[in-house]
Amino acid sequence: MTDLPEGLFADPVWHALHTRHRHFAISTGNACRYPADVAPFAAVAAPTVAALLQLHTLLVPKESVWIAGKTYPHPPELVFEESLERLQMVLPAEITPPAPTIEILPLSNADAPEMVALTTLAFPGFFRSRTCEMGTYYGIRSEGELIAMGGERLTIDGYPEISGICTHPAHRGNGYAAAIMWQLARDHRRDRLISWLHVSVANSRAIELYERMGFREVRRIMLHRISRKQ
Repeated sequence: MTDLPEGLFADPVWHALHTRHRHFAISTGNACRYPADVAPFAAVAAPTVAALLQLHTLLVPKESVWIAGKTYPHPPELVFEESLERLQMVLPAEITPPAPTIEILPLSNADAPEMVALTTLAFPGFFRSRTCEMGTYYGIRSEGELIAMGGERLTIDGYPEISGICTHPAHRGNGYAAAIMWQLARDHRRDRLISWLHVSVANSRAIELYERMGFREVRRIMLHRISRKQ
């Protein structure tokens, strides 16, 4: 059975920015973040006022980012806007991805404007102009229009996160999301990597899909959106 070690996955943003995504890291002291045009995620080494004040220096006034963790102090320089509970799910090693049944195309930076537009329909603000540089992305087109996509986001050594999975509302119900996820899972199996993902606890439709595919819940984590006052 595959697992997601607590030591890495209690805060996967911190570990991604210190391993596979260190080339993206903007850091100072015990705080780090992705560039704003890559992803709205940041992390601190420990939930202390000192670390949060260091993170404060990495933000521009009124900019917000998401950090993972249970509880944090609330220094007056930062505003805690909202919190979301997310499931971490993993595809067990005994699950064999099926063969492809639909044409799935690789996506690149040239497709970024279409990718941002499509994901904005599903989860506004999370997918940025350079998010596609975080990993491999695939899409499905109909008459030239990008109608479904997905790829890799947070990546720790050996553990690429499947993310950005979305289908245009007019094309849902055709199995496109699962087809793209299976393509990513086939890539991961080929390279001996472990497929995992995050999903909101409120997104029952997505959770049902992932469970049908064989993904299992490992843990729940909290994401907090914080912003810099000035």
